[in-house]
Amino acid sequence: MYEELLQEIGLSLNESKVYDALLALKEASVQEISNKSKVHRRNVYDSLNKLMEKGLVSEYFETAGKHFKVINPNMLLELLKEKEEKLNKFLPAMQEVVKVDEKEEAYFYKGIHGFKNYLQNILDTKETVYFIGAKAFWLDKRLKHFLPNFERERKKRKIKFKHLFDYEVKESRPEILKHVGKPYKFMPKKYSSPTAVDIFGPYVVTFVGVKPGELDADPLMFVMKSRRLADGYRKQFQFIWDHCK
Repeated sequence: MYEELLQEIGLSLNESKVYDALLALKEASVQEISNKSKVHRRNVYDSLNKLMEKGLVSEYFETAGKHFKVINPNMLLELLKEKEEKLNKFLPAMQEVVKVDEKEEAYFYKGIHGFKNYLQNILDTKETVYFIGAKAFWLDKRLKHFLPNFERERKKRKIKFKHLFDYEVKESRPEILKHVGKPYKFMPKKYSSPTAVDIFGPYVVTFVGVKPGELDADPLMFVMKSRRLADGYRKQFQFIWDHCK
């Protein structure tokens, strides 16, 4: 019943079968477990020992011999936490390897589905996003069913936003300010344009044909993936930020 799930969280095939059989039997002998799980008696012993080491199963004695039972399924959560803690120790080193090997490339996304790919890139990168010439096009009607899930994931992954809005957004779409939160600034009116540039991680994404509150009818996003390029754009962003009110 739970074999597939148990394997997904890290138990071996036989461990999953034995544990699943014990859940159904509540308590049983090795032979009963073997019959129920369809695992050879010798392999049942081996699996039970491993499950006991993991704190998932206990043994006790009856006149008929050894019997086994599941202790507390909540221990499965502890197993997951241990795996997560182990992984977290090595993630920084893994991320450094990925940064070194990041392939520089250029391509484009098109349409609303392309915009969703761009949003997924933000979630996957898990780094602060810098917006130049922001237009509040998150408010586009075509995104209303997708953005709530994106926002939940963004906050869960602690991804920060830093916006340099076009001047017009302040008057035409002020609701975006509460939506994205601080920090944000507004560029001088004479620098407004129908373009926008977003920088996050190794990505520099340029939008064309955008205006306050909406994307183009068929959005087009030019994507440049280069950590060196993105770092340069971040410096330019900081210069503009420092000179805006």
